[in-house]
Amino acid sequence: MDIRQLHARALTRREFLANSGRLSLGAVALGSIFGQNLYATSAEALINPLTAKPPPNPAKAKAVIYMAMSGAPPQQDLFDYKPKLNEYNMKECPEEYLKGQTFPFIKGKPKLLGSPFQFKQYGQSGTWVSEILPHFPKIADDVAVVRSMNTNQFNHAPAELFLYTGNMLAGAASMGAWATYGLGTLNQDLPGFVVLLSGGTDPTGGKSTWGSGFLPSVYQGVQCRASGEPILFSRDPSGMTRDTRRNSLDLLKTLNEQEQAAIGDPETATRIAQYELAYRMQISVPEVMDIAKEKPEVLAMYGAKPGEASFANNCLLARRLIEKGVRFVQLFDWGWDMHGIGGTDDLLHGLPTKCREIDQASAALVQDLKQRGLLDSTLVIWGGEFGRTPMNEARDGSTFLGRDHHPHAFTSWMAGGGVKPGIVLGETDELGYYAVQDKVTVRDFQATMLHLLGFDPYAFHYKYQGLNQRLIGPTNEGKIVKKLLV
Repeated sequence: MDIRQLHARALTRREFLANSGRLSLGAVALGSIFGQNLYATSAEALINPLTAKPPPNPAKAKAVIYMAMSGAPPQQDLFDYKPKLNEYNMKECPEEYLKGQTFPFIKGKPKLLGSPFQFKQYGQSGTWVSEILPHFPKIADDVAVVRSMNTNQFNHAPAELFLYTGNMLAGAASMGAWATYGLGTLNQDLPGFVVLLSGGTDPTGGKSTWGSGFLPSVYQGVQCRASGEPILFSRDPSGMTRDTRRNSLDLLKTLNEQEQAAIGDPETATRIAQYELAYRMQISVPEVMDIAKEKPEVLAMYGAKPGEASFANNCLLARRLIEKGVRFVQLFDWGWDMHGIGGTDDLLHGLPTKCREIDQASAALVQDLKQRGLLDSTLVIWGGEFGRTPMNEARDGSTFLGRDHHPHAFTSWMAGGGVKPGIVLGETDELGYYAVQDKVTVRDFQATMLHLLGFDPYAFHYKYQGLNQRLIGPTNEGKIVKKLLV
């Protein structure tokens, strides 16, 4: 006999009632009080874990588009204008900023580095924006710029994992997985959580940044491609017809349902749901991923070109996916690690190149969502995993301009989905070294996002290894940033 069956049969009645979840006696009792809807919803969710579910609290956002700039953009050259830093350009950094600090690559006593770019103020809030982001001013009154973000990690992989999963070690559930676990998805023919990549490679934190961790694997992100076959190996093998595929899935479903009834492993329900979703996606995914169906003026607005792999194409795809009911879309764009080792990762050449790749499309995404009436219900986020130093790295005597990793201050921006538009939150000191006003930690950021989706970030959990696992971690240090809310 299968060892799992032996374990299931050995459960005591108390253990069964304690762990039977939504079909517990409490759920049955509530069903008898309120009618059949509660029971039907619970049963449907067990059969299909991605069934759309209402949030436990009033929600401003129904969906999320997260533009993750992998590598950490230098905030001093984009949004955090520091004239005093420019005044001290190439002067030795004061000792008070170096004592007790750890840098991944800076050695000795570095020199301060002002921004080589011009800044101007835009919008009613007077948001400072660099000249290498010429399209961002168009949305200055639609976004909230947060200049006081900070983290406790200063290496890429742990910082990305901490930001996107709540744990600097691999194995925790990503924020997109949490969203689909709590809310399901509004389109049963598409994944609830879609991931799109640009920049030539995966984020430094790897695929764990969109993994399901301890949650059932049905909630992990589905990686799609903007060019070629949207999902690899999703097509039927040569010689297999649609009817043959349907018949084989029906047989597999019967066998899996028998195993589910006998053992009750949630991964069995996941397996059933994933087979069925994959079958439906063979038709629905190629259709929604075909941006050639968009009007020429829309393609021009984003700078998108059908058939290419680019951040611009991914932004347009994100809007199409959200429009079709996908719950969470995460766009990872790699290449923001501006150390100044050579001409491809320095401030004068590498950074303007990356800005040209993302500026027009990210602004177009906000504008497009707004004109289609989707921005109010879609939370849009842009940012990296940490910031960059106000000092020049000059690794091994490099003459290129670059900045090292910096956890104490960085900039992100948010729009839509209950976020107050046209504001700037937080300040850093005169050198842009520390956040000194309205400090927003990674935990604060995570708690605020969950709140906007209709969750209590302190109560929203999944029981695993005897603990109530949460995106915001085991303590209540994360606070909802109320100044960001409408």
